[in-house]
Amino acid sequence: MITTDPAVIRCDQFIAHSPSVVWRALTDPDLHARWWAAGDVQPVVGHRFTLDMGTWGHQACEVLAVEPERLLRYSFAPGSLDTTITWQLLPEGTGTRLLLEHAGFDLDSPLGKAALEGMGRGWPDVLQRIEPVLTAATQ
Repeated sequence: MITTDPAVIRCDQFIAHSPSVVWRALTDPDLHARWWAAGDVQPVVGHRFTLDMGTWGHQACEVLAVEPERLLRYSFAPGSLDTTITWQLLPEGTGTRLLLEHAGFDLDSPLGKAALEGMGRGWPDVLQRIEPVLTAATQ
C-alpha cells in the first residue's frame, strides 16, 4: 500500500556520480556548504552540528542514523520545526539516485505549515545543485 503523508516532503534526483562521491557531498562540510548550507556535518550518530541557513538563521541538527554510502538521517531544527531529514543513496546505472525525505512538519502550526510549503518548493532546486558541485570537485 502506498500512502502519501501531507506532512512529508519527498524528492529524488539522479546524480551522475557513484554513491561514494555523492556520500561526500552529504558528509564533507566543505562540499555541503557549496550546494546547500555551511555546517560541521559528520556521519557519526549523535554528532550535533548547526547549519547556517542564511536569512532563516542557524538550525541545530543531530545525526540519528548512518549507513555509509547508503543512508544519513538527522534531526533538523529541534525546538522549532522538529523535523527529520533522511538522505538515501541508491546505485543506479553509472550514478546514484538520491532520495530525500523531510518529515515531521506540524501542519497545525503556522510555522510548520509555512516551512512545509517553502521547503517543498525549495528542495528540488537544492538537489539540482549537488551534481555541478561534485563535477567541479572531481575535475
